[in-house]
Amino acid sequence: MRVIHVITRLILGGAQENTLATVTGLRSRHDLDVTMISGPTEGSEGSLEAQAKAVPGMLTVIPSLVRPVQPWMDLSSVVSLFRRFRAARPHVVHTHSGKAGIVGRVAAWAAGVPVVVHGIHGPSFGAFQGATANAVFLTAERLAGRMTSHFVVVAQAMARQYLAAGIGHPDQYTRVFSGFDLAPYLAVDRSEALRRQLGWGAEHFVVGKIARLFELKGHEDLIAAAPSMVRDNPNVRFLLVGDGPWRVALEEEVRNRGLSSHVHFAGLVPPASVPEYLGVMDLLVHLSRREGLARALPQALAAGRPVLAYDCDGANEVCLNGRTGFLIPVGNIHALRDRVRLLAKDPRLRREFGERGREMVRELFPVDRMVDDQYELYRRLCLEAA
Repeated sequence: MRVIHVITRLILGGAQENTLATVTGLRSRHDLDVTMISGPTEGSEGSLEAQAKAVPGMLTVIPSLVRPVQPWMDLSSVVSLFRRFRAARPHVVHTHSGKAGIVGRVAAWAAGVPVVVHGIHGPSFGAFQGATANAVFLTAERLAGRMTSHFVVVAQAMARQYLAAGIGHPDQYTRVFSGFDLAPYLAVDRSEALRRQLGWGAEHFVVGKIARLFELKGHEDLIAAAPSMVRDNPNVRFLLVGDGPWRVALEEEVRNRGLSSHVHFAGLVPPASVPEYLGVMDLLVHLSRREGLARALPQALAAGRPVLAYDCDGANEVCLNGRTGFLIPVGNIHALRDRVRLLAKDPRLRREFGERGREMVRELFPVDRMVDDQYELYRRLCLEAA
């Protein structure tokens, strides 16, 4: 079985790590020939390109496959992908992300690929963007949906949103949790050396956030809530892991609020170093307003850390309110402050949430389970298409 995955770019992000882990795992199956196509990866958000290129023959980069809408470049991408699909004759094309999801499915449908799968890692339409952009993306998703054999979603919330928008029908959707190598997270300790390196001691309560420094990720909400948290508990500290185009503005906001001694910007952290940074945290917050299901949530739970998240998209499928953490309404700064205060004062509750979360993640998020689920889905879809 020949399978080609297509993604817009390979930045350091959940969708990209998911795709790379899937392709790498599937390549170990003797009856599969699996490759990946990506657009160029540039900017301050890091890159997984080198990791993918380290495997001979696995990755092809198409320069015209860029994230912004650029009609001529987009048409060039469709033509380039169409030619590659006609030459390779894959049994399955599996697309990921908004741009690659549209141009990749159009090219695969035109090339007569028997099975076209689209992975939904997060919504490309919704209230998070303007009316014009929303209408454009929703129309594009509906058209591309007619060219799609099956959808793989990282959370049931994505299936509900797409079905409500009139895209596909229920039996076209399969949830496959975004698995990862659990071992480094299950082995996380207190990372005391890194705490000391950051200038923090055992008395400090560390609120962490792992996300690109970009719009809709909620960093501004955490910074807005931080002054009252610091007044309530002078030992609270904030650890922001990630980088992106909003870093300068966020650093300025931290200075303006007098929080420089309480907030640390860790910048880009290689995926292999994420467990160590989680070891520093006492709590992980996830405040995204648009996210299928952030990998940071199950990663924190695997490390035995409680989570606090906006009740948005698929967060409630791992942040189980009152069991593995707390869900709060999107944008509710007062609830954010109050829940952080409660968890800071109750180590027993933090421990209980972390232990329950760790057991759940052990069952649902092993990378081998993700790869097995995708493999069985491809086999079934190819049999149905034969």
